[in-house]
Amino acid sequence: MIEMHDVWKTYPNGATALQGIDIRIDRGEFVYVVGPSGAGKSTFVKLMYRAERPTKGQIFVNGFNIDRMRERRIPYLRRHIGVVFQDFKLLPQLTAAENVAFALEVIEMPRRQIRRRVADVMELVGLSHKMHARPNELSGGEQQRVAVARALVNNPVVLIADEPTGNLDPETSWEILRLLEKINDRGTTVVMATHNRDIVNTRKKRVIAIEQGRIVRDEERGVYGL
Repeated sequence: MIEMHDVWKTYPNGATALQGIDIRIDRGEFVYVVGPSGAGKSTFVKLMYRAERPTKGQIFVNGFNIDRMRERRIPYLRRHIGVVFQDFKLLPQLTAAENVAFALEVIEMPRRQIRRRVADVMELVGLSHKMHARPNELSGGEQQRVAVARALVNNPVVLIADEPTGNLDPETSWEILRLLEKINDRGTTVVMATHNRDIVNTRKKRVIAIEQGRIVRDEERGVYGL
């Protein structure tokens, strides 16, 4: 599903974000990626959907060789991957439903099919009653649910969540976590980078810990650590 072989990432300013990463994440897993700020977590997950490219090494996601892909093939990769960000990244001028539909419009899906898919995922995230609200009319938790719906609308095999609870209060963070678990139960692989110690320690799943660009711990039913 996701494999990295001796992956390194050095930025143009000389900073090395990742060093010698070797990892395999199987279909249907739920994985937390943890570590201090600046450890390389965001770079690690960005490589999976080719927002960054490795300096060295190979990355495979759902059969795609990430580094050797031609630019025109990247949209095909991203149809298989949903991404949820800490800051939602919703388009403020569009309604919740329109934000979700946008991901399907860019691949020219028929309108009738778009309406059906949008209605289905908005129901899944519990926001059928807020389809016509704009982002500024939604709470932070509701905006994140819309972002999750947008990430899911293509039926991705992998959902990557980069600090999805970072801007949310504790109660809302748990709501988003339960939603991600529900999605995982439906068969989607979930990779979640997080600083949320309570969630990681309570919902014990696989934990990949990164420090100074290296994987220092990879545990089934792991904990956040020190």
